[in-house]
Amino acid sequence: MKEPLDPEMFDPACPSSAMPIRIGDKWAAMVIVCLEHGPRRFSELRVPMRGVTPKVLTQTLRALERDGMVTRTVYPEIPPRVEYELTDLGRTMFGPIAACRAWVDAHLEDLLRARAAYDRETPSAGGA
Repeated sequence: MKEPLDPEMFDPACPSSAMPIRIGDKWAAMVIVCLEHGPRRFSELRVPMRGVTPKVLTQTLRALERDGMVTRTVYPEIPPRVEYELTDLGRTMFGPIAACRAWVDAHLEDLLRARAAYDRETPSAGGA
């Protein structure tokens, strides 16, 4: 049995929320990380990804499935059980995700400083 996902895995204070490099969309890399140790149900993914709405998580999972990164399996049970799992192609994303994390670790302060300066100097900026 695999360990439950850590609810603090993607803490809002974590640099992952500031990452300027996105794989797919804002949430795709987080889904891939959540699926690293095996299949997960939608409700399990929601625990560490508490900042995403169900609608957006569904859209992200569908996009990952369309791109061949994730498979969706529906089990004929009552109620139906649905699990999402990484494909071999999806597992190839661990290297780029690790590189993005390393970049953010090395440059987060510079990135946040640049954003703050831009937002001060650009009247309509504010994180657009």
